[in-house]
Amino acid sequence: MRPRKSRPEREAIVLKLQDVEMAYGAIRAIKGVSLEVRQGEVVAIIGSNGAGKTTLLKGIVGLERVAGGRILIDGKDCTDVPPHKRVALGLALSPEGRGVFADQSVQDNLLLGGYSQRKDRRKVEELVEREFARFPRLKERRQQMAGTLSGGEQQMLAISRALMSEPRLLLLDEPSLGLAPMVVADIFRSIRALRDSGLTIVLVEQMANKALAEADRAYVLETGRVTLQGAGRDLLKHPDVRAAYLGKH
Repeated sequence: MRPRKSRPEREAIVLKLQDVEMAYGAIRAIKGVSLEVRQGEVVAIIGSNGAGKTTLLKGIVGLERVAGGRILIDGKDCTDVPPHKRVALGLALSPEGRGVFADQSVQDNLLLGGYSQRKDRRKVEELVEREFARFPRLKERRQQMAGTLSGGEQQMLAISRALMSEPRLLLLDEPSLGLAPMVVADIFRSIRALRDSGLTIVLVEQMANKALAEADRAYVLETGRVTLQGAGRDLLKHPDVRAAYLGKH
């Protein structure tokens, strides 16, 4: 069992959503969602396909418009702040489907991820080498086109590209999607290492058992609403969660 952070280290609220609403035309995709993420936590968001998990993450980073409510980063209302300024505030997203630049090399993908650091060339080079140390397979393929990588390698690249901006809050959208079990194990080892380094993480994950086992706290999203919340391990034992997402009664 991993050691828990002491209370003082977990007081600061990095991200807070207050009654957030999002819509696609007349369809309300997110309906009054409120949640918070404290410094150093892993917070999981689980739910079935179509529950609104990806939409919510896009709203947090500014890639989709919020129709109501507020998004606060370090207590500052950032609801209408553009995406690039949210990166400067310390947010980074590793998107569902990886979203690598297929016709660019592994190294160029990382350099694009470090665009916000571009004025300090030496620092960018150090960050690239840091990510190659994190995922040695990427170093072996540094000049390979990203579109030719395996699914697991593309996921490693997507995470590393997000980390190039040195975020305080990393949002991971379905990092295990479509990957073989051994690769999934590698990805979750990396998530644990990032958590242990002190990084704050929001994890959207289809494998609810793995997400809840790693999470300090978690939220269950159903048709755009939060229906349950609590400690990750508590929700792992909750009968409704077990029946709906773990195939157990």
